[in-house]
Amino acid sequence: MIVVAGEALIDLVPQDAGGEPDSGGQTGEAGGAGLPVLAPRLGGGPYNTAVALGRLGAPVAFCSRVSRDVFGDALLDGLRTAGVDVTSVQRGPEPTTLAVASIGADGSAGYSFYVEGTADRLFEAPDHDSLPDGVRAMSFGTCSLVLEPGASAYEELLRRAAASGVFTALDPNVRAGLIPDADAYRTRFKSWLPSVTLLKLSQEDADWLGGTPHEWLAAGPAAVVVTHGGDGLSLYTRDGTELRVPGEKVDVVDTIGAGDTVNAALLHGLRARDALSDGALAALGAQGWTDVLRFAARAAALTCSRAGAEPPYAAELD
Repeated sequence: MIVVAGEALIDLVPQDAGGEPDSGGQTGEAGGAGLPVLAPRLGGGPYNTAVALGRLGAPVAFCSRVSRDVFGDALLDGLRTAGVDVTSVQRGPEPTTLAVASIGADGSAGYSFYVEGTADRLFEAPDHDSLPDGVRAMSFGTCSLVLEPGASAYEELLRRAAASGVFTALDPNVRAGLIPDADAYRTRFKSWLPSVTLLKLSQEDADWLGGTPHEWLAAGPAAVVVTHGGDGLSLYTRDGTELRVPGEKVDVVDTIGAGDTVNAALLHGLRARDALSDGALAALGAQGWTDVLRFAARAAALTCSRAGAEPPYAAELD
């Protein structure tokens, strides 16, 4: 069982007048007022990762706090439809976090967030008995590790999982607009690394955080994967393996959920190879890692080929 811990939210994605996602900075108008037409989409980095794992056929559970409002109900329905175990989801009366997306001409997405008093940031760390049986890996990241008081609860869960020998994955997925003190966050990020087995981050995240894959490996992780958008993925491991695979060519609609799909595909690929441990990662070798990374690149490309965070199903990647 893989447990994904973190926020679930609603992405409000701009549409053109025909209902398609806009990729040129223009949007359809509502009431002639020049306001963008925004379509609600289920989202949040950890949420997308959980859905992607479910669609790929991995046994997966989601651990979060979700609103009892209509958006929260829709988020839970989306998880169940993907085959995700939701028994570890806490519920609350607070509203659902909203993320308003803007889509660039190249399909890249930017976000502004509405997070005050929302349900996911009031998450409380569960005790061990509240998690599903047979947990082999836990995945963390994005807004959930920024917004207090939930951030400290997720951090506690990360450290506790690592101390108990569980494989841990971290994708910081930096949202700089939510981080009031960049230096404090960078220090906190470094403090997580001794509790992380697999660190996955984008090149943009790496540039913002500072440091190098080799410095991060020295702090704790067994492997670091850096994504380069359409240019593929790079791998660095503690035992000295370094390689890069190209991206898959695709007509990009938008990049929403692409990095989250990479997270899921990496975890799914490692689980399929019984490699969810430090020692097993070392035994993968260059060819094993190449296969896992290529699978992740294909999965992310399919996500980019359609609007919003719509990760592929296993049958689409056969």
